[in-house]
This record gives sequence, structure tokens and C-alpha cells, in this order.
Amino acid sequence: MKSVFWFFLTCSVLFFSCKKDTQDDLNDTKVTFTFKFDDNQERLDSFGQPASMPSDNAGLSPAFSNLSAHFIELVPTELTPYQAGAFVYKGAEVPASNTNNFTTAIDFDKAILGNENTPFLEVPIKDIQTGVYNHLRVSVAYQNYEVRYNLNNIPIVGDLKDESGTISSFVGYNTQINKLKIFSEEIEVNDTKLQGYWAFETQFAAPFTAYNQVLTGSAPANATTVVNSFPQSPIPQGSCVVSGSFDAPLTITGSETEDINITISFSTNKSFEWKDLNGNNEWDLDAENPSNSEPVVDMGLRGMKAYF
Repeated sequence: MKSVFWFFLTCSVLFFSCKKDTQDDLNDTKVTFTFKFDDNQERLDSFGQPASMPSDNAGLSPAFSNLSAHFIELVPTELTPYQAGAFVYKGAEVPASNTNNFTTAIDFDKAILGNENTPFLEVPIKDIQTGVYNHLRVSVAYQNYEVRYNLNNIPIVGDLKDESGTISSFVGYNTQINKLKIFSEEIEVNDTKLQGYWAFETQFAAPFTAYNQVLTGSAPANATTVVNSFPQSPIPQGSCVVSGSFDAPLTITGSETEDINITISFSTNKSFEWKDLNGNNEWDLDAENPSNSEPVVDMGLRGMKAYF
């Protein structure tokens, strides 16, 4: 009788242990989001249609260091209204302090920066609304990348060709920026900035390192391309909420036993665009007379897709 008791006790312990382990596995499963920057991905316009370069413009595909997203929204259908999908992440905000129609701003101090080698976000599956999602929206807030350029008419020096520089580009609707490190230099902004604010750091090599500097400015209002492939679901003007599709429907049941790894691929195909005043297909800046520099007209990403 005693051996029978211990047999049932052992079986009960094993049963509840297995049940607990299974439940723990379910609770531990997660969805991971990682960024990819693809300069061969199709180049799209604001309506999600193939876009060629205007005849009087030129562009380059910048070398991305990192990107920050303010929110990620899973979207069931093309008709799902803006912000009516399932949010898996939303970054911190602060009350807006500059004179515009926004009452909040993205808190850049708390922004997460993602690159191609490190997951941007991990979300427990139990925290994601169940459903079938064919699309997603990503609110792109910040981009940091390297570009090539020519700096001409430098007093005494002359022209420096095919130089490297780093750009910090803020494309979110409104961002509170305190300190900003671009490449090696850090500047203080201490203000809220609307979409289009940028800072550019030159990276001259020796013997011209003494000429390195940081320039700042803002793109014209509404000049940033924001790809929305679902025109039936409009995006607010002045925000960089890029929409795209999964290569296959993403189904969340809540009973997944394995992690899901999602890659969000952004098109960087000539996403840095300027007026090519001399037709040489290179970005030319004029040190002696900055008004002769070729103006940047667009820094918007050129499309987005996702797969898992």
C-alpha cells in the first residue's frame, strides 16, 4: 500500500511539474524585432509606388549606423485605420514646449537605437493582442548614417573630394533633444524639433582634422518622403510613420511555444537626395560661399517590408 501511495505521489509531482514547465514555456515565448537597411530594396514614393530620381536631383544610399522607432503597430488589413492596430511598442514622450500644434514630443533621451546586429525590441507573446496581421506601421523617429560629399573652395586648402561625414536626422513628428552625439562630437540642443531637423559632422582625416565641424539645419516642412502603401488609411502629415507588409501573414494565437523573429527591412535606396546643381551626381558643398552648396531635399526612407 505504501509503494502505491509513493507511485501516485511521484506521478502527481511529475504531472504538475510538466504542466508548470509547459506553462512557463508559453509565458517565456517572445517576438523579436530586428532592423535591416537594404540599399537594393525597391525605391518607393509616398504612395508606395516605384519612384525614379527626378532629373535635376541626385541621391546616394547612406551607410546606416542606427535607427530609432517611436512605435511599432501590427496591422490586420490595409483598411485598418492609423493607430487602430495592435501596438507592441511605444516610446517615451514629454510635453511639447515649442510653438506648434503638437502637445507632446518624442523623448530622445529615452529612445532605443537599433542596428542590424542587435535586436531593437523583444516583446512577450502573452502581451500581444491575438489576431492575424498582414501589415505593420513603424514610426521612424531618428536616423544616423554616413554619407560621402565634396567640400569645395576651402581657403588655402582648395577642394576636398569624396569625404566622409555623419548625419543625425530627426524625422519624427516632434522630438525633445537635449544632448546629441553625432559621430565623435556632441552638441547641446535643449529644444523640441519638428520633422526635418538634422546635424552634420564632417570627418576629415589628417592633416585636415582641424577643419572638422558640426553643422545643423532643418529640411523644409513636408519635404520628407513617408511611404504609406495604404492610401485608404492616411497618416498624419508631418509624421514619419512608414507602412509595409509581411511576406506572409503573422498569426498570434497566444499559445506559441517558440519565439518569433521578425526582420523589418527598410529601403535605403538613394534615400539621401539633393539638388544636383552641376550634374556630377555627387553632393557638393561650398566652404567659401555656403549658398552655392547643393541643398538636401529629402532624407526619408524609401519603403519597408517585414518577414519572419
